[in-house]
Amino acid sequence: MNIKEVSKKFDIPTETLRYYERVGAIPRVHRDEKGYRDFSEKDQRWVYYAKALRKAGISIESLIEYVSLVKRGDSTRSLRKEILLEQEKQLEEQIKEMQETLAYLRTKIASYNDHIKSYEKTLEPSYKEDKEKGVK
Repeated sequence: MNIKEVSKKFDIPTETLRYYERVGAIPRVHRDEKGYRDFSEKDQRWVYYAKALRKAGISIESLIEYVSLVKRGDSTRSLRKEILLEQEKQLEEQIKEMQETLAYLRTKIASYNDHIKSYEKTLEPSYKEDKEKGVK
């Protein structure tokens, strides 16, 4: 499968796919006789995996390290797992922060009508003053 097809399939710009390969975020992709990238099923699984890890917030640097460790073989499994565990920890912290923000927002929404009523009452005198001054 060529780069445009892979780009469309995974909704990743071709420039990003080239970048991922260039920096080692995915292993080197096989080239056809004309020198064009020819993504095998294995290459496509790497693209999918890289996209999933990036979506989970993993940094390019960590992704590159992970791919490098995979290339070194089974002896690096524990190191690879550590990368994933660290990302899980960071993602859980982000989720916690977002849940706290959501709870705050929900509190604001729940008290919105009461808050607006009391706030608008503080504006009423200025409406009267403006009316007396002829301001519309």
